[in-house]
Amino acid sequence: MLLNLKDLREDYNLDQLTMEDTDPSPFIQFQSWFDVAQQSPVNEPNAMTLATVGADQRPKARIVLLKQVDDQGFVFFTNYDSQKGQDIAANPFASLVFFWDVIQRQVRVEGRVEKISEAESKAYFQSRPKGSQIGATASPQSQVISGREGLKNQVSALEDQYKNEETLPLPGNWGGYRLMPDNIEFWQGRSSRLHDRIRYRLVEGEWLRERLAP
Repeated sequence: MLLNLKDLREDYNLDQLTMEDTDPSPFIQFQSWFDVAQQSPVNEPNAMTLATVGADQRPKARIVLLKQVDDQGFVFFTNYDSQKGQDIAANPFASLVFFWDVIQRQVRVEGRVEKISEAESKAYFQSRPKGSQIGATASPQSQVISGREGLKNQVSALEDQYKNEETLPLPGNWGGYRLMPDNIEFWQGRSSRLHDRIRYRLVEGEWLRERLAP
């Protein structure tokens, strides 16, 4: 046995979550919890696990950064040719998970994914640090490469090409996605694993709130 983890545990007892604590809108509820996470020692509260299932029917998960929330959904950015982009093209449904361990809270989001407009993607891309724009343009994300040298050479070439420019043009294969949820669950850790779980489920255009067993 490489690891024996049976005694590795923590009791959750910081807070509770009742139906009365939640807002009728899951987006307002998310904003409330996100504000608390931002004010806590949580590192990068906008880091989230994005899970996709592609044409091969194999689930894949990775950490990405949330960049916008509105009453339509949750926005993140990536290379459209990446593995996640290929998965979404084959199966436009995905899920997100936020875990804020310091405040013992988790949020799960499920729904359909679609690209945001090119204008929105361009505005965000050109607001990023120039080095990040160059890195996104240079990297054939998720593709096999022989080493870092070729990547570094491409970065150097782009740095030279755009040395007199403040921004780079938006790459044709890079931009934003919006996950439009139909299911959002708020989880508050409780003692003895009797956690509080409140789920919002979209039913005929209205959000239904219901408590789930831990």
